[in-house]
Amino acid sequence: MLYIEGEWIESQTGEVIQVVNPATGEVIGSVAKGGGNETEKAIESAKAAFPSWAKLIAKKRYQYLMEVATILRSRADQIASLITKEMGKPLGEAKGEVAMAIDYIDWYAEEGKRIYGDTIPSSSENKRLMVIRQPVGVVGAITPWNFPIAMITRKLAPALAAGCTVVLKPASATPLTAIEVVKAFHEAKVPKGVINLVHGSANDIVDVMMESPVIRKITFTGSTEVGKQLVRKSADTMKKVSMELGGHAPLIVFEDANIDAAVEGAIASKFRNAGQTCVCANRIYVQNSIAEQFSERFAQKINELMVGNGLDSGVTIGPLINERAIEKAEDQIKDAVEKGAKVVVGGERLNEGKFKDGYFYQPTLLTNATHEMKISHEETFGPVAPIFEFETEDEVIEKANNSVYGLASYIFTNDASRIFRVSERLEYGIVGINDPAPTVAQAPFGGVKDSGVGREGGKYGIEDYLEYKYLSLQLDL
Repeated sequence: MLYIEGEWIESQTGEVIQVVNPATGEVIGSVAKGGGNETEKAIESAKAAFPSWAKLIAKKRYQYLMEVATILRSRADQIASLITKEMGKPLGEAKGEVAMAIDYIDWYAEEGKRIYGDTIPSSSENKRLMVIRQPVGVVGAITPWNFPIAMITRKLAPALAAGCTVVLKPASATPLTAIEVVKAFHEAKVPKGVINLVHGSANDIVDVMMESPVIRKITFTGSTEVGKQLVRKSADTMKKVSMELGGHAPLIVFEDANIDAAVEGAIASKFRNAGQTCVCANRIYVQNSIAEQFSERFAQKINELMVGNGLDSGVTIGPLINERAIEKAEDQIKDAVEKGAKVVVGGERLNEGKFKDGYFYQPTLLTNATHEMKISHEETFGPVAPIFEFETEDEVIEKANNSVYGLASYIFTNDASRIFRVSERLEYGIVGINDPAPTVAQAPFGGVKDSGVGREGGKYGIEDYLEYKYLSLQLDL
């Protein structure tokens, strides 16, 4: 179903999108497939709702958002199970994602009450100067499949808290989770038109969004290639944009690090969501004095990972999202081996027995990785970990920064001075220091270079949904 102007409707064509469980190949549901006409209606609905929603006092918007959070919290287990069926991540990870999604709503419900303005000293005795903050307007939100609830609330919560209205286009692979989120807004009696949901072809829907002068901001999480296309299109109507794009995160292990903690960190960073996150470690740099020791322990831990259906007990690695993801992993491994890499663990597709109908790939460790290999510069989005050796701090910083991407990076060291030296030189928006999971609702998330523009999370995440308005008042004194 589509959700427009507070009502659940079918598409005009009657077409549907089938949703497939990547672990079993089973069709688990279907949703109405909207297009340009439905998108235009959704935009008009959001436009009509904007003036009254923007005028609401912050406390009232807070109350609506907190009610949404309460509803989602009551259904957390159900939604987590649905996420696992839709895109494959293990159930424990799905539950963690739902909790994070609710954290974003909680945070921005509160943050909306702290949208402050300024008074400015005047250069004239009979003038008073002020700056107020106002919502930017109607927002087009385009979200990915790999975090099908957290990426939605990370965009909706600050937009709505700021007073904007939204047209949401979720990934076609995970529309059922998006429906559950919008159901919570509907049941919380958020006024009609404030949030609108359209499923369907990205080209059909997004083109209408980009061409519409009504939509004043686009927020997108996805590939760098698509993000650049959207930025180009945004110029015609001068939309604000925030882009959370691709990554190629370096994870650096220095010889003074706690090796066991670094191994656990590398496992957590690389293999979360089967490697299908934009902040996964893509290049693991290990100082050569400890490379052999680290590789042996890392291989042992990888061998302990359990691949399977994310709903099954004990599973830590679920399926990849589709056949293309399998092919990409295979291509990168083949290229690396041809150029001298050694497969220490894994390196094979799993397609027999209980794996025969899904998209499963063994968690894989490569050693002897070099920067001539595709895996050193192409985002993997799969469970493949290459180890690169280095000798000096300057050398590894240069190699880590030698990327068009600049989203997340990680360092493992017990040297306090090195923490600051390296963190300040790394050209990345996020640095996890002995921490493989730095993402939290109250901190800014985003990157530099080809990894995007803008930030989501924390007090910074609401900024892109607001405009500054300068008021100059002349008095009769």
